[in-house]
Amino acid sequence: MRNLNSTKQLGKTSSHRKAMFANMATSLIIEEKIVTTKQKAKVLKRYSEKMVTRAKRNLELGQEETAKKIHNKREILKDIKDREAVAKLFDDIAVRNKDRKGGYTRIVLLGRRDGDAAEEAIIEFVEKKAVKAADKTEKKAKKEKKEKEAK
Repeated sequence: MRNLNSTKQLGKTSSHRKAMFANMATSLIIEEKIVTTKQKAKVLKRYSEKMVTRAKRNLELGQEETAKKIHNKREILKDIKDREAVAKLFDDIAVRNKDRKGGYTRIVLLGRRDGDAAEEAIIEFVEKKAVKAADKTEKKAKKEKKEKEAK
């Protein structure tokens, strides 16, 4: 019996699960939003939120504690092999979530998939990337220019 075993097996071997969630976490960090099944999203939520929490710890550490900062990055690099994704996690996502005490991701249910009727879901980061004011003014200027040309 599987009493008190908290790991969801999802019909996969442990090595397949480990590789699958490492790839899914990498995609989530890079894209900030992915579509998957509901059960995989639930497991990925736990997996990725632990990574964000570890990345947030680096923000609290001072300059003299570089050994601890390197240790945190290496612990994440054990799971995520893409250095760009790790850099984004530590430099962008952790900074955005520094005031949040957990719940960094959200799961939005989409309904059932055609074919196998599996429940699909979107998993995404709650804190969105801030759109710069300069980008908004550029978009407005382009829109006004197009309107003038149309007249």
